[in-house]
Amino acid sequence: MTTESANPEDSRDGGGEAAEDGTEFEDYADLGATTENAMDIAETSMDRVRELVLDETLADRMRQKAVHATGDPEFQHLVRFTGTDDAEPVRAGARAVLDEAPIVTDITMVKAGITGRGHDCPVRKAIGNGADLAAETGMTRTAASVLEIDREGVYDDSIAVVGNAPTAALALADCIEDGTRPAVVVATPVGFVKAAESRKRLRDVAADHGVPAITNVGRRGGSGLAAGLTNELVHVASDVREGAVDLDG
Repeated sequence: MTTESANPEDSRDGGGEAAEDGTEFEDYADLGATTENAMDIAETSMDRVRELVLDETLADRMRQKAVHATGDPEFQHLVRFTGTDDAEPVRAGARAVLDEAPIVTDITMVKAGITGRGHDCPVRKAIGNGADLAAETGMTRTAASVLEIDREGVYDDSIAVVGNAPTAALALADCIEDGTRPAVVVATPVGFVKAAESRKRLRDVAADHGVPAITNVGRRGGSGLAAGLTNELVHVASDVREGAVDLDG
């Protein structure tokens, strides 16, 4: 099995680097194109996506990425944007990348999918924290981990990403309701139990408290989708640096 078809959005960049926590990011062999043939595949893939999804706005870029990450053209209709307009979460996310804000994921799989190029944001995961809280309360480890690192102020001004656990999304909604203010939320938890409900609650709370958010409706979602959407925020930020995108225009 080859890896050339997986998340080829990272073919735009070259060279590896390390995150602040010491994690080594290789040349994206595991995430996408690193050879000439793979680059051709990646470009062809995105060209086909652009034939299926509008390519006019920043929000369209996120819809394209959702289709690209899932391989499903219908997924463009499932993406939801919380803000004054559909582009606000994209602008907020790109600005957070430019400000080198932390990217905080719920689980390891999402963290592993975040590109190491195009940004200097520290990337960390919530899971692995809050074991005592989970044991004391009986809540899930992911929910406890979100609550535990929120006590440290980690989520304020961050790019908060939930790609797997509905209980993490629900916990993050509680944190926002209690005063936490991420720069932007990307939440696509997947599953048959509380996934759609957790995303709806997060959308409602984010709207009530002015927190920009990108989510989706339905049962589908997952870590790859969350990582892909977050990586597109990085690519938008890179385009801003190069003068190809004006966030104030």
